[in-house]
Amino acid sequence: MSHTESTSSEELQRSLSNRHLQLIAIGGAIGTGLFMGSGKTISLAGPSILFIYMIIGLMVFFVMRALGELLLSNLQYKSFIDFSTDLIGPWAGYFVGWTYWLCWITIGIADLSAIIYYLEFFNHGQPFSPAEGALIAVATIFFIMGLNLVTVRLFGEMEFWFALIKIIAIIVLIAVGLWMIFTGFTSSAGDVAAFSNLWTYGGLFPKGMEGFLAGFQIAIFAFVGVELVGTTAAETKDPQTNLPKAVNSIPIRIIVFYVLALMIVMSVTPWLHINPDVSPFVSLFSQAGVAAAAIIMNLVVLSSVMSSMNSGIFSTSRMLFGLSREAQGPSIFGRLNRRAVPANALYFSTICLLFGAGLQYKVPDAVHAFTLATTLSTILFICVWLIIMWSYINYYRRRPELHAASSFKLPGGLWTCGVVIVFFISMIYVLSLQADTRQALMVSPLWLLILLIGYLCFYCGRKS
Repeated sequence: MSHTESTSSEELQRSLSNRHLQLIAIGGAIGTGLFMGSGKTISLAGPSILFIYMIIGLMVFFVMRALGELLLSNLQYKSFIDFSTDLIGPWAGYFVGWTYWLCWITIGIADLSAIIYYLEFFNHGQPFSPAEGALIAVATIFFIMGLNLVTVRLFGEMEFWFALIKIIAIIVLIAVGLWMIFTGFTSSAGDVAAFSNLWTYGGLFPKGMEGFLAGFQIAIFAFVGVELVGTTAAETKDPQTNLPKAVNSIPIRIIVFYVLALMIVMSVTPWLHINPDVSPFVSLFSQAGVAAAAIIMNLVVLSSVMSSMNSGIFSTSRMLFGLSREAQGPSIFGRLNRRAVPANALYFSTICLLFGAGLQYKVPDAVHAFTLATTLSTILFICVWLIIMWSYINYYRRRPELHAASSFKLPGGLWTCGVVIVFFISMIYVLSLQADTRQALMVSPLWLLILLIGYLCFYCGRKS
């Protein structure tokens, strides 16, 4: 490792407690895609969305188990930049670090679209002008930057409360939905709430295999950010105990927050009556005739998007810090301020997000902008997850003694790695099936070209 422990003032501090880590993990597992993207996913796949979330959830869980075993095998690893550099090579650390940085920048841009979209609810449903949208985006970016500049502990605290709001909202939604089902609630459209709505309208796979596959495209985005636990590992107290706890609870969260919540939503409103452009979480309360609840739910969804941006800014600054320390990025990004925050890296990410705010002028349709940005970030996240699995394969083969000594092994070892890799490569093909996601897929090779040029000119140039 080129990473060496130096004085504490030059290193990231372990300021995040178990409470923070658990809620950051939950916040990562409950993404903006669940709140904003699930309406479109339901319209594409119908009730089969429940199986889609379970399948993706299982694969992401295996990625997280591999990530957890790698990070705990050597506590000098601060993030996946470190172990991919060590186990695959410098190019892999360079690729995964900068790609993960771009992942969160594109998610930040998608989140800006989502914030503007949800604020329209409070603007009597009227869309904002491009200038108003850009102004909202800029104000949001500076607010999130301010939160991240203070201390790591404040980031953890804010993320704790953001995640808690999401959890309470989903639990309330499940409770209200169950009440509507058991009391035989009838909507203004004449729909009677009942579990039978799941299979009455064309069965569990009403759109066939084509609809089932199409549902994966947005559903995958709902899970991006779950690996945030890995980027916080360097700033977590007692990672040997707290990291396994956070990773192992992921399947329960997926069952409760995704499968159960969406099962309730589709039981209250038949899937074919769900508007793909409106969050089903908001419309469920609106249908119940509780106007205030719909307002509260919109605020909850807004807090979820803010949480995603908060996590994203945090992640991008840590990635740039790690790249700088591995001499794979400008050295200025490797400096910490007196509060142990990589401020220069934070400023650079903020500037890039401000350029993203300018996209509100180019793509005024918030939902279309959200789809394009989320698809690009999904493709990049799949690349990051594949590098994690590749790193694990090399670790398993080259350092069998570390694997044998691990108390947090990936179930199934290399066989599981193979299944996960095949699954995510097939998901890239699935993204080519729909016109809107195909656009982003066609643009993504441009990033690989930019990275290659950057690696050859910047990193290899410095080495020679």
